[in-house]
Amino acid sequence: MKKSILLMACCLGLFVEGALAQIAPKEEFVSALMERMTLEEKIGQLAQCSYRGNFTGPGGANYSKEDYVREGKIGSMLNVVGVKEIRRFQELALQSRLGIPLIFGLDVIHGYHTGFPIPLAEAASFDLGMIEEAAVCNARESAADGLNWVFAPMADISWDARWGRVMEGAGEDPYYGALVAAARIRGLQGESLADTATVMACLKHFAGYGAPIAGKEYNSVDMSLGQFANFYMPPYKAAVQAGVATVMSAFNDFNNIPCTANDFLLNRLLREQWGFQGFVVSDYNSVEELVNHRYAADKKDAAAKALQAGLDVEMVSTCYLTYLKELIEEGRVKEDVLDKAVRRILEKKYELGLFEDPFRYCNPGRAARVLNAPDIRDASLRMAERSIVLLENKAGVLPLSSKIKSVALIGGLNRSPHDMAGAWAPTTDRSKIITPYDALTRRGLTVNYAEGYNLKTNALDGLEAAMEAARKSDVVIVAIGERASQSGEKAAKVDINLPAGQQQLIAELKKTGKPVIALLMCGRPLIFNDVRRQADAILCTWWLGSEAGNAICNVLWGDYNPSGKLPMTFPAHVGQVPIYYQYKSTGRPATLRQAYVSSYIDSPNEPAYPFGYGLSYTTFEYSGLKVEQGRKAGEHAVVSVDVRNAGKVAGEEVVQLYVQDKVASITRPVKELKGFRKLYLKPGESQTVTFSLTDECLGFYDNNMHYVVEPGDFILMAGKSSRQEDLLQTVFTLE
Repeated sequence: MKKSILLMACCLGLFVEGALAQIAPKEEFVSALMERMTLEEKIGQLAQCSYRGNFTGPGGANYSKEDYVREGKIGSMLNVVGVKEIRRFQELALQSRLGIPLIFGLDVIHGYHTGFPIPLAEAASFDLGMIEEAAVCNARESAADGLNWVFAPMADISWDARWGRVMEGAGEDPYYGALVAAARIRGLQGESLADTATVMACLKHFAGYGAPIAGKEYNSVDMSLGQFANFYMPPYKAAVQAGVATVMSAFNDFNNIPCTANDFLLNRLLREQWGFQGFVVSDYNSVEELVNHRYAADKKDAAAKALQAGLDVEMVSTCYLTYLKELIEEGRVKEDVLDKAVRRILEKKYELGLFEDPFRYCNPGRAARVLNAPDIRDASLRMAERSIVLLENKAGVLPLSSKIKSVALIGGLNRSPHDMAGAWAPTTDRSKIITPYDALTRRGLTVNYAEGYNLKTNALDGLEAAMEAARKSDVVIVAIGERASQSGEKAAKVDINLPAGQQQLIAELKKTGKPVIALLMCGRPLIFNDVRRQADAILCTWWLGSEAGNAICNVLWGDYNPSGKLPMTFPAHVGQVPIYYQYKSTGRPATLRQAYVSSYIDSPNEPAYPFGYGLSYTTFEYSGLKVEQGRKAGEHAVVSVDVRNAGKVAGEEVVQLYVQDKVASITRPVKELKGFRKLYLKPGESQTVTFSLTDECLGFYDNNMHYVVEPGDFILMAGKSSRQEDLLQTVFTLE
């Protein structure tokens, strides 16, 4: 083994016996390495196995992961956690003939050891700088514990809250989703992949994964290319433009071809049109699942179709390992197709610095210093505060007075660190999560705790104890919503109504005459019409991670004035789903207010809470919307609006700009978000906010996916949410 490593080192300059050797430039290095690789070793670079999953080798025989790694049959691994285990597998990889190091990946969705808010919650902050900082923290912890690749961000746009994975994305808007995806990639990857505080990001799921029919996980997706280009494609394209290192194909089919073997997506769009230089990895087992799609006759056929379509790395299933050599020898797959995939993978290993030092991410001392470090905890707290959305605040019951001495804390979610972590949090250190119960107790308040409802069944349970706790307290705080396991992957629902038992509990507690504040803990938009009528205040707290309790208390008492805005529309009825703000007028729009229009006979069209909605403890007034001549190249006009804090406390406001193309060559939405600014204003303070109108704001993709900008009239709208009554408007004409 040492002889083979030494030989490679002499030829190429590799890591030898714990020392760094000088290595050649990337292209020269990778070319020289590939000249030495056998066909089997090349195929091995395309194979990825899961440490904690079942692994079946070629021909149906069972092989240990250790043996496969030692034999050079594995190029990357997922679900290996911790410096010790990662080092062990990397040492095995160096025992292979050429000693090519492994890449180690993991689903780090919203924090590694320190839990951050779920991505949908972070998106509610409308604070791109804070979102990027959160990603930096996620990368620091992940890299410190040995990882060099994370399967994030999810850039899938979704209009359907029944789909459980909405918690993992940025919501319903493609413009905003694109900005969030780019911010997260910047935070994860930094300036250099070789920096041991950064990791490779992975754009997922390419493409259209957020639009499964009926909101059902892993279901088919059916949309026109024009629909895809305008409403789903922008975040993917922005991620590539931001330099994302890797892309994950989606489980679904797109334009009737499974994404795992979709030449249009992976080769023509991603690589040829957008210039993507990284590698593409399948989703878990999805190469083999081409057979279930009935797109491939068998696993051998699946391997051929996936590789030729541009799928580089096969996650978990073993179609490549089993059949690629045979396919190449038969001439069905050209070896140069394999070589291109291998080169893309080796180039990323080079950029990560793994050929210089395969153990550069395996530093136990660094892990001890970084995991749950105070500055990362502080970032988690600030991110959590900014993620909370104030939905209702009747009679200004919030913020709570410092005179409050006793609190009735109702609901098991208030004492559940497991749920505070949220879905997709396998490595979060739950022993260090602060729940609302913990935070209230630390504030020195008398906390009268009661369950109120069964956490498993949601049925009323111990109602009298909850009522007694309320009667002897100054205020009632009730946690309602979902368990963490009820959102995320494999958590699609047909009914997103809040359980009846939880809603009844709110109604019963109101009978005590005490102020009732509801904390909505969830990973998706929910429906809670009875609570909306009964509760004095409602805070959407999502799942906020390690500092959840402290963040919630800071908002309740006004130490932080809530500034979150909804990144997804909250429906009033399940029958409205999918629901979104950028709908089209249709030939019979409901705004005509007459019979035979696009409306329901048993419900209004309007949602419970629209996209961009969120209250504050102060009041912001908008005035003076106007359009002026553009001031620089590429700028058609400048839009400005005056915003004034008319309340008594300082606060942050997300000023939103929407555009409507009045007449176009294809049907267009009633409005589209094209800009926003988050500003901080003291009481009585005013600020003029300006937006630049460019082709990006005024154009669209036609049905052939060509971007066009057409002259004509545009309605410009600015205000505090996407709801029409919250917006000022004016007209701009593009000559």
